[in-house]
Amino acid sequence: MRFAIVGSGGVGAYFGARLVRAGHDVTFLARGAHLRAMRERGLSIRSPDGDFTLPVKAEDDVQRFGPVDGVFLAVKTYDVASVLPAVKTLLSARGDVPQGATPPWVLTLQNGVDSPAEVAAVVGESAVMGGTTYISAAITEPGVITQVGTIHRIVLGEVFGDTSRVSPRAQALRDALAGAGVTVEAVPDARGALWDKLSFLGCLSGFGTVTRLPAGVLRESPALREVFQQAGAEVLQVAAAEGVTTTRTPEALLQYLDGLPAHMRPSMLGDLENGKPLEVEYLQGAVVRRGRARGVPTPVMATLYALLLPHARGERKG
Repeated sequence: MRFAIVGSGGVGAYFGARLVRAGHDVTFLARGAHLRAMRERGLSIRSPDGDFTLPVKAEDDVQRFGPVDGVFLAVKTYDVASVLPAVKTLLSARGDVPQGATPPWVLTLQNGVDSPAEVAAVVGESAVMGGTTYISAAITEPGVITQVGTIHRIVLGEVFGDTSRVSPRAQALRDALAGAGVTVEAVPDARGALWDKLSFLGCLSGFGTVTRLPAGVLRESPALREVFQQAGAEVLQVAAAEGVTTTRTPEALLQYLDGLPAHMRPSMLGDLENGKPLEVEYLQGAVVRRGRARGVPTPVMATLYALLLPHARGERKG
């Protein structure tokens, strides 16, 4: 299959490299030193599962990509709007699709639950699949992606139209990723998977960043455990009010917290410490806004949102 990776950071570059290694035709959208390194030295993956380096195709202009079967959208949530023109260009590169053939699609891989609708507003609902990832990977130097831990999981499926069964295109993508050694699950309705992740990530990123503490310290406090569970319940109640079926429970969220390495820190805390923008609008903020629209109170999430919002833009110059 022919893939475009829009967002060649830790997530996009890792999964794209896996697909290249499995023999798929993959082109990465990148820029700056990362782009130069990928062109000159290839893309290197450093992982507990084994290190490898391979030559890749990388461009800074999607006009040079050529037709693709699918696009992996792996930028941060706050960067989605800026790359939507590029995504639209990639999806239209094949021109008229023969009857019976699968049109090009885009898989959203952002945190939160907002990006499928944001993307669909520009490229149309029929082109969009939703996905969520479980992986800790980042650019550690230009052209080098380092994975922490061994989890590399994607859950994907439809978010618009028929969500009663696993679609053929979701199954085809599942097979491609599984053949590349990725832990992957195709589901009929990906909205549940997006809300499942948000129910935990919204809490962990919020409490971890507000307190500046790792998971091991957070879970030792009975008072914090109580409000952590309450925050998770708020997220799940908003999902239910939107008609989304989730699999997690507030009790299960605490069990997940207890199973994390004691030193684990949410990436949002790292972004705060490094002066980077925070995804607060798409995690805590999305829950608060959607809860308000559905008449679901979210007092704990609203408090986290209020405390994090002044840092949302990162370090501001001038």
